[in-house]
Amino acid sequence: MPASFAPIHSRKELFVRISQKIAALGVTAAAATVGTMVNASPALAALYGGQCGTGYGVVNLIDLPNTRGTVYLTYNASAGKNCVVTIRENSGTATLVEAFLRRSGTTAWAKDSGNYTTYAGPVYVSAAGSCVDWGGTIGTATLTRSRTNCG
Repeated sequence: MPASFAPIHSRKELFVRISQKIAALGVTAAAATVGTMVNASPALAALYGGQCGTGYGVVNLIDLPNTRGTVYLTYNASAGKNCVVTIRENSGTATLVEAFLRRSGTTAWAKDSGNYTTYAGPVYVSAAGSCVDWGGTIGTATLTRSRTNCG
């Protein structure tokens, strides 16, 4: 399994992955400043932008293949809730985008699915003290993680 699709097991790994995305954004922003780029950066489109709301911080992520986008798992400790959003790298023509989340051991998914140009979600689940199953889809690429972020 390529490293970019491996689950994140520590805060350090999460920090490194997010730092890499931010660094890529910085390089793109510098290039745009000198006039070498006209269109918006793909990295900018896939960065988490607070779609889950105030108090939610990124605790895990999944990069979908072929730079389609990123699925973000966030958590709000004071609310005891997890949230998932799936963000496309490149907005444009509407395509299937899904975000889904459930407490591990349950059968009902919180899910947002539709033909979207930018992102799907947010979807929320109360899961304080539990593990979660979560994932997302862009086009024909679907990736999930099971029994993660327990606690």
